Amino acid sequence: MCGIIGVVAHSPVNQLLYDGLQVLQHRGQDAAGIATAADGRFYMHKGSGLVRDVFRTRNMRNLSGNWGIGHCRYPTAGSAHNLAEAQPIYVNSPFGLMLAHNGNLTNSAQLRKDMFLQDLRHMNTDSDSEVLLNVLAHELQAASTRYQVEAETIFKAVAGVHQRVRGAYAVVTMIAGYGLLAFRDPYGIRPLIIGRNETEQGTEYMVASESVALDTLGFKVMRDVAPGEAVLIDIHGNFLSRQCAERTSHAPCIFEFVYLARPDSLIDGISVYETRLRMGDFLADKIRHTLPHLHIDSVIPIPDSSRPAAMELAQRLGIPYREGFVKNRYIGRTFIMPGQVHRRKSVRQKLNAINMEFKGKNVLLVDDSIVRGTTSREIVNMAREAGARNVYFASAAPPVRYPNVYGIDMPSRKELIANNRSDEEIRREIGADALIYQDLEDLKAAVRAVNPGIVRFEASCFDGDYITGDINSNYLLDLENHASSGRRKAHDDDHDGGQLDLNLISHA
Repeated sequence: MCGIIGVVAHSPVNQLLYDGLQVLQHRGQDAAGIATAADGRFYMHKGSGLVRDVFRTRNMRNLSGNWGIGHCRYPTAGSAHNLAEAQPIYVNSPFGLMLAHNGNLTNSAQLRKDMFLQDLRHMNTDSDSEVLLNVLAHELQAASTRYQVEAETIFKAVAGVHQRVRGAYAVVTMIAGYGLLAFRDPYGIRPLIIGRNETEQGTEYMVASESVALDTLGFKVMRDVAPGEAVLIDIHGNFLSRQCAERTSHAPCIFEFVYLARPDSLIDGISVYETRLRMGDFLADKIRHTLPHLHIDSVIPIPDSSRPAAMELAQRLGIPYREGFVKNRYIGRTFIMPGQVHRRKSVRQKLNAINMEFKGKNVLLVDDSIVRGTTSREIVNMAREAGARNVYFASAAPPVRYPNVYGIDMPSRKELIANNRSDEEIRREIGADALIYQDLEDLKAAVRAVNPGIVRFEASCFDGDYITGDINSNYLLDLENHASSGRRKAHDDDHDGGQLDLNLISHA
């Protein structure tokens, strides 16, 4: 999970990109970067940490130009604080290209071999985003007959990317001397939306992971980038788009609506907030029909993403809704913490119980999901320590039983508490007196009710159905082995973060 943004404007965009990344900070807290272009040069600054910590006034002054891209990144296993993998990333052949990517390529290992043996391209990191950048660069070179950048050349190159690349990818790319390119994989797994802003100088365009970035910066939502589509905005503000994939099937990641996205965002025409309300409706119905004997004094959310579902659940059941935990907003999201020790330690730092809401009561705690179970176990313990008589636990999502390979850090089946465990076994593991999971079909219905046009979802972490069709047990085993070796390397290495500034002469 990452956040990406691209802007083509009629005035300097450094502040717009910075503010946009601040709004998308929930999508990545490990590293951030901005690249802009002016006077035949790319200007870039990136570093490890939160957006506010990476950029200083002197860095912002150096980011000249009226168009650019930005990226915020979350830590994947074994690569936290690896500055070499921070984005945007750059290549200068056959044209100057800057790329920022959200997602994960499932055939990056084979592509890396092809790049080296056939395309004669060398890569410096283990990042699949660098693989994607080099595939795009190669396809641009193959599509160009005169080493000149034209719209037809670019669209043909994106079509070549779709033919070669598998997995999830939402991408913003700067093409030196030409403009901004954005495209999305043929399944539309990761989100990407377009907005516009009318000024006296003309129309300005923004592409971002979530609509909240557009709203905050005064851009009006136009539409989502369609699966397989490429959008091209040149430096003069001319807007072109084309479907570049031979076959498409719209299947957005359903976990975006459960946890990843901000509630005030629209993704593929779907209000994230409304879907979470409906999740609460379905969950309340399940509790009423399957656990009518439970005496619940109050419904308490685990801040923040479960709050809409908890509010709606409480109203549906006619049970008082209470805020029982206070959240320290300066602690990162524990789900994307790089390692169990960090996650366990951060739970107590992030949440503190309000004792009066627990003492002597039967409480129903509502969370958006249960992934590794570490957070859930600690929260149940906190409720008991605060004096709760009985602690019931409800998940607005189904059991997470399978790894996610499309850009969410769920690489190891052994780390997933629901893998090869029954609901009763999970209940005992987290120490709750009762455990209620959302049914997968109800989750899909909750999202589909807001936009009936979406008939399919990427829900592999719940059902093990990998929609790209190229994932098997050997792939998952290799992924887990790679993640384990990456964690060992990260433990042995002494990554001290750092920052990187580049002023790059383009040769377009």
